[in-house]
Amino acid sequence: MRNWDNRASRSLLALFAICSFCLPAYAKYGGGSGTEADPYRIYTAEQMNTIGANPADWDKHFKLMADIDLSAYTGTTFNIIGRGTPFDPVSTPFSGVFDGNGHIISNFTYTSTGVNAIAVFGNVSGVSSKIMDLKLLTPNVRAGAGDYVGALVGAFESGVITGCRVERGNISGRLYVGGLVGSDEGTIINCCSSGSVWGDWYVGGLVGGVGDGKVTMCYSTAAVSGNTDVGGLAGWTADEASAVTNSYATGTVQGGMYVGGLVGQVERGAAYKCFSTGKVSGNQYVGGLVGNVRVLGTVMHCFWDTQTSGWPTSADGTGKTTAQMRTMTTFTTAAWDFFTIWTICEAVNYPVLLWQIPAGDFRCPDGVDCIDLAWFAQHWLNEQCFAANSYCDGVDLDQSSFVDFADFAVFAGNWLTGIR
Repeated sequence: MRNWDNRASRSLLALFAICSFCLPAYAKYGGGSGTEADPYRIYTAEQMNTIGANPADWDKHFKLMADIDLSAYTGTTFNIIGRGTPFDPVSTPFSGVFDGNGHIISNFTYTSTGVNAIAVFGNVSGVSSKIMDLKLLTPNVRAGAGDYVGALVGAFESGVITGCRVERGNISGRLYVGGLVGSDEGTIINCCSSGSVWGDWYVGGLVGGVGDGKVTMCYSTAAVSGNTDVGGLAGWTADEASAVTNSYATGTVQGGMYVGGLVGQVERGAAYKCFSTGKVSGNQYVGGLVGNVRVLGTVMHCFWDTQTSGWPTSADGTGKTTAQMRTMTTFTTAAWDFFTIWTICEAVNYPVLLWQIPAGDFRCPDGVDCIDLAWFAQHWLNEQCFAANSYCDGVDLDQSSFVDFADFAVFAGNWLTGIR
């Protein structure tokens, strides 16, 4: 009997040791193992800050599980995720996947001088790297003489950023300064920025400089100021593969040389099917849309508002009055896609991207209001809602084939929501 007790005790001790060995892996961050199927889960500001202290995890998968507030981290106390700049032989970029899961990171603050690659993610690189579905609210980055500065990513060397937004950002630095991303060598899709951006060279409301990168279906309302290569959306396009497409900017732009409402200077690459409306001011090579276009640069099917910009000329693009800029035919004659990319509420606003429209904004893309409520009421309890009838003119929001309280819950959740 005593031998059995000894064997049982040894077995229990062995089992306890095995379980104890396994516990740290499962307790890391908020759970998960860092794989695509089982990403590390982030619930708190402390867990978010811990990512930056663990470079060994920068190739892993993460998923944000709650809104978090980083206001407790001031100065340089937040651990930036990913280090280094382009052409830096000792850089250690973030090469994994961060899924914002529709959540918000608020009050990211970083104040420093002479430090490069400053943002929540300092450096991102890797063909499989991805940051998606994340909102940054009131980020405040003051980098002084630092280069590659943004709210979300400082130096974006490769990968994809999609569905990310910066609201009421305050971003400043020296070279490559953007409201969302400092420098772009990857692909940025369905993203936006607002607030203010200040820098010296290569300064943009969304992106400071676009190298071998793409910016598509994005916009910025940020106020931008700088010295050279300053634009409402991007400061500079630098590579023959650079592309800014189906995007727009509405913020004010102030600069010295190479200043434009959309792009400061298109040195290489292309701006295609874009527009700008913000007030523009500068000293040399200034334009309502772009300040300067060099031989290897191309601007096609792009427009700017000559009235709101206060600038009747541009290095390229087509100037239109405010009334013309709020008329669909201005853009459809240039083959803009108003079925899958753009929409407009004529005579009310400028074109907006379809992904900006909140659920419940049925009639005219200007926000969810009483007009939309009346439209919803007309379709209440409708059955037989299918793709053929656009799911009862869009009112069957959950596409269940029936307009009911589930659809009303979605509609009510977006009541008085404006264009995103």
